[in-house]
Amino acid sequence: MKVLIADDEPPARERLAQLIADIGGHRVVAGARNGREAVELSERHHPDVVLMDVRMPGMDGLAAATKITAGEAPPAVIFVTAFGEHALDAFDARGVDYLVKPVRRVRLEHALERARRLTRAQLDALEEGQTDPGRSRTHLLCRRRGSLELIPLEDVYFLQAEHKYVTVRHAGGEDLIEDSLRVLEDRFPEEFVRIHRNALVARERLAGLEKDLDGRRYVMLRGVDDRLEVSRRHVAELRRLLRERAMR
Repeated sequence: MKVLIADDEPPARERLAQLIADIGGHRVVAGARNGREAVELSERHHPDVVLMDVRMPGMDGLAAATKITAGEAPPAVIFVTAFGEHALDAFDARGVDYLVKPVRRVRLEHALERARRLTRAQLDALEEGQTDPGRSRTHLLCRRRGSLELIPLEDVYFLQAEHKYVTVRHAGGEDLIEDSLRVLEDRFPEEFVRIHRNALVARERLAGLEKDLDGRRYVMLRGVDDRLEVSRRHVAELRRLLRERAMR
């Protein structure tokens, strides 16, 4: 893929360029010193991916990303910054991933692969006449071993609240996130359904309901063996969803 690097610090641009060369399979087409240059060079070189710093003089990375992704067949934007507090703002600016400096090679490689998949999806969507592919959030943000990571929604089995934290059970394991279940339920109404005051499950993972000898009901999910109790007030809704699933 063709890569544009935008960072106001030359050593940072050079390090990213070297990491990309080490990974292989990609080509750096230009380097920008600020957001305005990033927009201009993106229009000139038509990169597949932009590695975008957030804090830059003049137009910052968030504003530049908003402009770059507003065009037809936009590149995927991966934010690269030392400031983790901008992660959700970056995602709202349609970033496909968020890397915290110092960037590790393996993390950059994963981000580029994710960007490759997205650019293919963008092209398919444009061919089908969709003008705004990928607008909705498609990932959850978590902090893992001091770095920020994004979990694809399609990998999530369920979310469970315990004390002050929410645990995400997903294909890659478990992580803690800072958003509350209420916030997640409101943000992703099509992806998750509430089964208990302390749990949401992925709608697409629903497999069935089972009942124990004491009359308690538990939800069964595809791809995971965890048993989650369903409160009485949510049983009817889950039955309805399962009936709809069976009729598809």
